[in-house]
Amino acid sequence: MNKIIHAVESLNIWIGRAFGWCILILTLSVAYEVFVRYVLNSPTVWAFDMMVQMYGALFLMAGPYALAQDAHVRADVIYRLVPVRWQARVDFVLYVLFFFPGMLALFWYGWEIAADSWRYHEVSWNSPARIQIYFFKTLIPLAGGLLIIQGISECMRCFIAMRTGQWPKRMEDAKETEDMLIQHAERP
Repeated sequence: MNKIIHAVESLNIWIGRAFGWCILILTLSVAYEVFVRYVLNSPTVWAFDMMVQMYGALFLMAGPYALAQDAHVRADVIYRLVPVRWQARVDFVLYVLFFFPGMLALFWYGWEIAADSWRYHEVSWNSPARIQIYFFKTLIPLAGGLLIIQGISECMRCFIAMRTGQWPKRMEDAKETEDMLIQHAERP
């Protein structure tokens, strides 16, 4: 089971890193647009649309990555005080009752939205450049599918924790600076 969990995590980490480059593209396009608009007085018609799509892609594809890294916000005032086996039970029930129905809806309706968009070769109606957006809408069901797969992996993680009383180790990617400082301070 650990091999499956780590394979799914590896996939979502790799995709998260790949889409992380959207931040650089987004930053450069904003800087470019600000320069040409305010310095050269020659704004573009495409930069805003590209920024919206880059941000949307980043937002959609960060979800599976954050779930794989256990980086989603959690209100764990009581949760962290209960034993790991109970944490795993609570997580499993919450995944079944809330997470999977929401992600199945995201995948299902996202698929319909993307299929319609591809069928009509949809373009942005509020863009003077009339850019194509059907490529972007394909990310909606893709993100939903990746979240479902990662959710299954999280449920496997819950089963292991219910059985052993310990959470399986996660694959680490990036760490928050404060986590690194705490880790460094705890060393003898």
